[in-house]
Amino acid sequence: MHPQPSAPVAVPDPSAELWQSAVRVLDTNWSGDHTVPSRRLYPHQWSWDTAFIAVGLAYVNPTRAWRDLRGLFEAQWPDGRVPHIVFDPATAEDDYFPGPGFWNVPVLAGRPARRSTGIVQPPLHALAAWEVYRHAAAHGAACASEARTELAWLYPRLVAQQEYLTERRDAGGGGLASIVHPWESGLDNSPAWDQALAEVPADLTLLEHYRRRDLAVADAAHRPTDQDYARYVGLVLNYRDGGYSDTELVQRHPFAVECPAFNSILGVAELALTQIAGVLGRTADARRHRDRAREITAALSRRLWDPVSRTFRVRDARTGRLGPARCVNGLLPLMLPDLPADQVEAIMTEARSERFGLPAPSTDRTAAFFDAHRYWRGPVWINVNWLLRRGMQVHGFRGEAEQLRRALLRLVHEHGHYEYFHPETGVGLGAPTFSWTAALCLDLLADRSAPAYSRTG
Repeated sequence: MHPQPSAPVAVPDPSAELWQSAVRVLDTNWSGDHTVPSRRLYPHQWSWDTAFIAVGLAYVNPTRAWRDLRGLFEAQWPDGRVPHIVFDPATAEDDYFPGPGFWNVPVLAGRPARRSTGIVQPPLHALAAWEVYRHAAAHGAACASEARTELAWLYPRLVAQQEYLTERRDAGGGGLASIVHPWESGLDNSPAWDQALAEVPADLTLLEHYRRRDLAVADAAHRPTDQDYARYVGLVLNYRDGGYSDTELVQRHPFAVECPAFNSILGVAELALTQIAGVLGRTADARRHRDRAREITAALSRRLWDPVSRTFRVRDARTGRLGPARCVNGLLPLMLPDLPADQVEAIMTEARSERFGLPAPSTDRTAAFFDAHRYWRGPVWINVNWLLRRGMQVHGFRGEAEQLRRALLRLVHEHGHYEYFHPETGVGLGAPTFSWTAALCLDLLADRSAPAYSRTG
């Protein structure tokens, strides 16, 4: 039985129906220990889903938000990495592929206490923790006290996560973290990875030994292809068989890529840690986090900005090449307040253009690889648009931020709390009762304030 929710804060948006339906989704997806993204398709705890979900739970049940975050970080590895999935021991191995047996983490030295994967996802958790703390006072003194206690528990673990990514994952040596698998980006089959993945063998015989559970509960036309999955499985096997070591990644692992979205979130995490350290009375640490955010922004501008196309692109750390695809991850550096003004304007121009538009699809609408149904190759996702909206707020684009807020709420109100949406018709795709969609609707309904570190103007 989960804790009784506190009374929700006053909702400024008139859509009480949408608020109530979002709360029902989050209640339905509560396992008694953590929130799952979706009961059938994703039956475990996912890392960056947990962060987005906590942002919404901050309004209706902060105790559950803290429990989700704490549960995830209880599975943190000794080296600081936070696994992208924490497996529910009550769920059968065959209910999800690849399951805990495939990842084989429990037999490794220095293993975490809970069964998990060995890869990560974007480090959005510091931002989530700050948002839950920020809203705690609205729920009364007891919640405010709980929030400070949880923040103090999380802080050193959030710092360890940042240190792991900035120190052990700087495969390119330029001050940015590299991802070792497309799943680490959260944008699994995005065209952003096509160029780097082309160098990874697609051994379809690997899939003969496994069953893709996702195709049993979702339309195959909306999911990554078997060729994609063969490469995904091969990358996991390579990383797993190397003991999940990050030493000499570019020499021994076939995929090491610097992603503008992942590294923007890495920088935003430092900004959130600045706020958290300040609350905890750690003034020197707060200054250090603010400096780190500036350093990450500078590295991102230096390494991932393409002055010819005037957009941010992924960089292959193994070859030094920028990827050719224009994708939504190239818009998310807008979240960083120290981004140069010309790059800010270029992102907004791109977001307004026929390539994207608002809400932004997951990739360039005009590109040959655009697929309106297939996961991260075209559909609109609420979570990345929520991040894009924060970027607009940071840089004072209030009109566009409000336009995007209303468009996202209209999309969900008309079609439901789906995992993602058709970029032209708005029809819901993927899982039908998806937790982060519901959670972020609560935030979009309740809070129109800009982040504390926003630029004025």
